[in-house]
Amino acid sequence: MTLMILGLLIFLGGHSVRIFAESWRQQQIANRGQSTWKLAYSVVALIGLAIAIYGYGQTRLDPIYLWFPPMGLRHAVALLMLPAFIMLVAAYVPGNAIKAKLGHPMMLAVKIWAFSHLLVNGRLGDVLFFAAFLVWAILAFKAAKQRSRQQPAAPQSTSLAATLATVAIGVVAYALFAFYLHPVIIGVPVFG
Repeated sequence: MTLMILGLLIFLGGHSVRIFAESWRQQQIANRGQSTWKLAYSVVALIGLAIAIYGYGQTRLDPIYLWFPPMGLRHAVALLMLPAFIMLVAAYVPGNAIKAKLGHPMMLAVKIWAFSHLLVNGRLGDVLFFAAFLVWAILAFKAAKQRSRQQPAAPQSTSLAATLATVAIGVVAYALFAFYLHPVIIGVPVFG
């Protein structure tokens, strides 16, 4: 459990700089350069994520159960993850109407992912892992919205093609992950 918490602190702590220390972040970028900042940020994030995932896996070896979720909630998670994948893709496909409308679709995707996984996981390690991501996503979304209000971006043009591509890629990514990758990577079948 300690390793997972340490990894979460490193990973989510690094991702929280924009929430709690934006001026410090800007100062570091000004002093060291954008590329150096991104490299350091990426290294810290990867190390933290690797430790968190390893620690999370360790919590499954000797689980502490807080509650036993009804099996039917798995269907809700499967349903909720489809828009989460589409929003995740929307964060990266330029010119899609989803990103233009939502503003910060990746953080919304993380919220849905974390909340839905809290519904179906009753072990202490699961609750801490997914709750940490949910709390971070709520705070990060709030901070990003506040930054957007303070420095409004110019409206971006959107296209139907980009939006349809976003949805199609999101659906394909969802299907690949749900049917093939989730059981292999996570060790838990989505449907079954």
